[in-house]
Amino acid sequence: MSRASTRVAARKRRHTSIRLTVEGTASRPRLAIFRSLNHIYAQVIDDAKGATLASASTIEAALKGDGKRTKVEEAAAVGALIGERAKAAGVTTVVFDRAGFRYHGRLKALADAARSAGLEF
Repeated sequence: MSRASTRVAARKRRHTSIRLTVEGTASRPRLAIFRSLNHIYAQVIDDAKGATLASASTIEAALKGDGKRTKVEEAAAVGALIGERAKAAGVTTVVFDRAGFRYHGRLKALADAARSAGLEF
């Protein structure tokens, strides 16, 4: 088994463990993050309804820039955008779902920018 497949399997195992306790409700939806090699995605999800209330990612036209930003700066831009969109959808507090990723780097930048945009976790 290669190292990459075991790392992916370990993250999926951590994510499954996290999802047993983290659940989004109508009053406090879940801010779910997914980080790929080149992009980062964020969704505000109401698990009771099974509906996505707001979403943002680096593949959107609104965030595509000149390509001179670092991945951490792009993640911060996604965090600010998801914060604005969640506030527009009437969401002020969320529960943070890190999806098995370590809380540092791009994930931390996204979370800090979402907090500064007005979301509480």
